[in-house]
Amino acid sequence: MAHVLQSGSSERALESKARILEAALKEFSIHGLAGARTESIARSAGVNKALLYYYFESKENLYLAALELIATRARDATLAVLQGPYTAGERILRTALNHFDRILSQSEFQSLMQQEMMRLHNGEEGAMSLLVQRVFAPMIGSYEAMVREGMESGELIQADWLQVHLCTLGTNVFYFMSSPVWRLILPYDPFDCEVLRARRKHTVEFLGQAIFNDRAHGAVLAARVLADTPMPEVKIDRLKFRRKDERAK
Repeated sequence: MAHVLQSGSSERALESKARILEAALKEFSIHGLAGARTESIARSAGVNKALLYYYFESKENLYLAALELIATRARDATLAVLQGPYTAGERILRTALNHFDRILSQSEFQSLMQQEMMRLHNGEEGAMSLLVQRVFAPMIGSYEAMVREGMESGELIQADWLQVHLCTLGTNVFYFMSSPVWRLILPYDPFDCEVLRARRKHTVEFLGQAIFNDRAHGAVLAARVLADTPMPEVKIDRLKFRRKDERAK
């Protein structure tokens, strides 16, 4: 009987922690570490503030736990693609599409990464060292191995592996980060759903032509990857990369 009670208590504790972390992700992604309020996190999670501090001790520890949680999710999803049962070239195309869709659909992760990058630019170490060690280093190592595998097999053109990486993922980052400028230049909304659908298609099709020795083979793979991976259904947040903290007004 005592074992059953203890097991139920442990399950409730895990559920409470999970709700707190999910609420913290939303709060920190919008307001940052300094602007986030533990009262709001506790209220959103349906717990009292004392329980939040019981589990995580401080707002800083909660921030680190939430950041590691979402970064680990991104790492695991990316590694699953990098290590999938496809040729190296097809895995690169799938990685590009996975990255595009992650930026599109996981606004909390993107916002938190931007905040950490700004802290790093300002001379603060923040959590970036931890993220590099636990999240980004494993992904980069797998990506380099994948590109070299494709070159050695003759499927991919001979090029610097890092340049391939930058071309594969950097274009996605540039498109989304530059959206305020694109709105001034382009005669359409760069975040319109159909525009985004076309952009992700062009991204994969271009890579199918640019990095493969056999362009026909690359085109076939690009078509297959796009057919296998429909665009996620998301509500587009037009200010995803330039959010304002309403509390600061």
